[in-house]
Amino acid sequence: MIAPSLLSADFANLATEIKACEKGGADILHFDVMDGHFVPNITIGPFIAETVKKNTALPLDCHLMVDNPDMFIPKFAEAGADYISVHAEGTHHLHRSLMQIKGFGKKAGVALNPLTPLEFAFEAAEYCDYILLMSVNPGFGGQTFIDSFFRRVVALKDFLLNNDLGHVLIEIDGGVKKENAREIAEAGADILVSGSGVFNGNVEENIKAIIAELQ
Repeated sequence: MIAPSLLSADFANLATEIKACEKGGADILHFDVMDGHFVPNITIGPFIAETVKKNTALPLDCHLMVDNPDMFIPKFAEAGADYISVHAEGTHHLHRSLMQIKGFGKKAGVALNPLTPLEFAFEAAEYCDYILLMSVNPGFGGQTFIDSFFRRVVALKDFLLNNDLGHVLIEIDGGVKKENAREIAEAGADILVSGSGVFNGNVEENIKAIIAELQ
């Protein structure tokens, strides 16, 4: 599945950008939430998520790059998020956070930074609908892909398949573009988040080009 990251969209023309994502064949819209504490950047909150949700039929995937995510989960659930992921590094009580997400009827995910041990994902997987592996350091768009992702996603996919958890999806966020999309998917990723790879240039054509690489 292709998930354009709205962090890289033109916010002066956000509705137009969303429509271009739909026409291009996007499956999900990815929504990066940053608080200026967990990462050194501040982005967008539940009011914008609610506005986005009103302007599309695509599922909204809210990636909470925040400290104390339990404070934010209800707000984004109420704003219309369909998927909500929290960072293992950002909460002291990951199980509680995941159960809170599920309590709102949303798909729950755990996110890991590039060098966070996969054991966090192994322990959390049975409580997750998806696991988000960062392939850049979180906080800013347009970063260079970190190649260690490949051995991490292979190890994670093997763990899931060997433990009857094959239904848990693997999402990758960071540095995804047409040139590496096939290799990423073949390594085991199910959801490809792409920001600059989609929004630099013609959005509709960029998405179609990524999809073509996966066929």
